[in-house]
Amino acid sequence: MALDLLPTSMLKAIDLLPDVKTPVTLFTRHSIREVVSGQGLAGYDLQLTSEGRDLAQAWGAYLIENTDRAVQHCISSPIQRCVDTAALMIQGADSITVQPNTHHIEIVEQRLLVEPGSFVLDIQQAGPYFRKQGALGFINSFVNNALPGMKHPITGVVDVLELIYKTHPQQADGLSLAVSHDTILAAILAVISGRNEVTQQDWPEMMEGLFVWFEGEDFLDSHLKWIWRGERHELSIRDFQKNG
Repeated sequence: MALDLLPTSMLKAIDLLPDVKTPVTLFTRHSIREVVSGQGLAGYDLQLTSEGRDLAQAWGAYLIENTDRAVQHCISSPIQRCVDTAALMIQGADSITVQPNTHHIEIVEQRLLVEPGSFVLDIQQAGPYFRKQGALGFINSFVNNALPGMKHPITGVVDVLELIYKTHPQQADGLSLAVSHDTILAAILAVISGRNEVTQQDWPEMMEGLFVWFEGEDFLDSHLKWIWRGERHELSIRDFQKNG
């Protein structure tokens, strides 16, 4: 069964979701891709495996069947494995519900970008550090604000959260998909959790993500709530931003 390959934390998260009247976004890493050797620096051309394609479709179906929601909006990194993950999840959703799921995948060129474009101000300065330190080392340097050519970590994370807020579904029973990469998720999770160290155990698995939603009429005055690995958390966006 394809869902056997899904990180177990994701099934547990279903039970922690808010009432169906509260729309949520699943901010997720792409599904299972081809393996690459090295320090976790995945090339742009690595595609989903057949197991990864089956998993994305099965997970999309499971989400709709077990949350009574519909996919109202979808954004994705431009890298093909992310776009394919989004499309396959929507395809799975279509197999379950007669409600209209969106079939438009908005490609986000500048923010939910690969490795980790969301946080880069000057790739000429930051790029060599990424190649030298590898993904884990680079993200640890980023969350400690120790790299040239990068945004302040809180500023970078607020930028991504605001994008999620703006593309968050507005209707009850809504689900939005945001498909990105491990580096983006690892950095955001560390910063919103107030941690300055990311270990290999913290690293998001393929097809692992966090459910997020906002309470408040305006982004800056809202409270972010999220579910990650079986636990619910929250923070005030305004208080969080003040630390940046």
